[in-house]
Amino acid sequence: MTSRKKEETSSQLLSMLWTRSGVEKMQKFKLRNLLFLAGYDPSQPPFSTPCGDGACVLPYLGKVRDVSSIVLLTNGISFAIQAVLLIVIGAWADYGRWRPNILIFFTILAVAVSFAWLGVEDPSQWRSGTVLYILGLIAYQCTISFWTAAFPGLVSDLPEVKDSLAEVKDGKKDLKNHTKLVSLSRNRVSNIAFTIQSVGEIVILAVMVGILKGLKSDASTENNTKAFSVLIAFSGGVCTCRSTLVFLEKRRPGLQLPLGTSFFTVGFKQTYVAFKECMRLKQTFLYLIFYFLMGDVLNTSVTVIGTLQNSLVLYSTLQLTLLLIVGIVAQAIGIYAFWLIQKRFGISTKAMLTFNAFWIIVLTIWGLIGVHTDKFGFKHVWEIWAYQVFYGVMVCPWYAYSQTMISEVSPLPQMFLFFALFSVVGKTSAFIGPFVSSAIITDSNNNNNMPFAFLFALGTFSMIFLYCVDVPKSRIECEAFVKAESERKAFTTNVTAYTGDPDVKIADV
Repeated sequence: MTSRKKEETSSQLLSMLWTRSGVEKMQKFKLRNLLFLAGYDPSQPPFSTPCGDGACVLPYLGKVRDVSSIVLLTNGISFAIQAVLLIVIGAWADYGRWRPNILIFFTILAVAVSFAWLGVEDPSQWRSGTVLYILGLIAYQCTISFWTAAFPGLVSDLPEVKDSLAEVKDGKKDLKNHTKLVSLSRNRVSNIAFTIQSVGEIVILAVMVGILKGLKSDASTENNTKAFSVLIAFSGGVCTCRSTLVFLEKRRPGLQLPLGTSFFTVGFKQTYVAFKECMRLKQTFLYLIFYFLMGDVLNTSVTVIGTLQNSLVLYSTLQLTLLLIVGIVAQAIGIYAFWLIQKRFGISTKAMLTFNAFWIIVLTIWGLIGVHTDKFGFKHVWEIWAYQVFYGVMVCPWYAYSQTMISEVSPLPQMFLFFALFSVVGKTSAFIGPFVSSAIITDSNNNNNMPFAFLFALGTFSMIFLYCVDVPKSRIECEAFVKAESERKAFTTNVTAYTGDPDVKIADV
């Protein structure tokens, strides 16, 4: 790997270490804590009785809503904004030298939001907290989207992958074995990257526990509320230290803008072309549907469980941080264990993703049981601890394998285009699910477990589309796509093969 590649890779991995180091999770805890303290018991006159063990409501967007419903709705608003932003600026990573500028901007935004939380400590400021939460989610999701799409390109520059491609060109190796090596290499980069960020997150969370002890967060409600803000600001400080690496990174030139487009229109053009071509790329389209549906199930399930979790541990900053540590340790073990098993037995990406998705559905069944009983279904503190372990080991590999699978069904020359498409689709699903779940909670007399019925059905249905995806057939479809797009000059690129090398074509085999 060249030095330039090494520099960019290290910068992206460190960027990832921050983006999932607790900022996003802590902001969720902070918002829920503010809403709970500002809310009132709906069985009594408005604002006469603070929230207790029962329902907790607040007026929000013209209607009195349960706190859980408010969090889901706010998530939906944030994800809707993200979808529009990714369409407009997502293409900029493909062209010119814009990618570092995008990361720098959203890093600065994230740091600003992190320190702004220090000024939001009183429950009456919950509306300001809602705005900061939306901005924080936007900064988090936009930074995480841009480094993920770079992994397939980095894999193509690994020495073993280059040597394997050279052997194919010399007739010493068949293309089938080469594509298997590329697939496993993509999983290796993705899974190890996520494992590294998990280990880094554990270190940061351990420091946070020391901060909480020093602030005596469990001594009073005021201390607990302040502790949330301090932890978010600390995470912003970690981000500030890391962000200097972006300025040291060497910039690689991207593609030239196609004729008749500008930076403000190319994103819409790319999205239009990608959706249009997905009708020709049948396997890509099938996976796109699965990714949309299962992503919706997972994002919404985590949000609903988070709300149930926080009510059980009474929004204790210390307990929530300890829960995070357990969850992240389990996440590191789970992602790396999945990779070791895949490497040992040479299992395909699709098979690993199918196994992983099964446990996401099990998660919805767990919550569904709690609709009509208080004995099970995220109703006890012990379940929350068990959930952290289960989610980390069995569910978190989704974040690695679902992204790697995108590269399995997308043409390499336009990889950023298709990752942008999947990001937009992912954000679309992420705000539809919360809107539906919010309405379900409201219409079920504030039964916070009721959305799991919808999520279980949706997750089960989505598996049909993953089962239908044929990865070898997708490579042939992508090869035809690259050839057709090159001939009509839809993209400014001199690469004319799915593999990235014009001398090695899937269709020739």
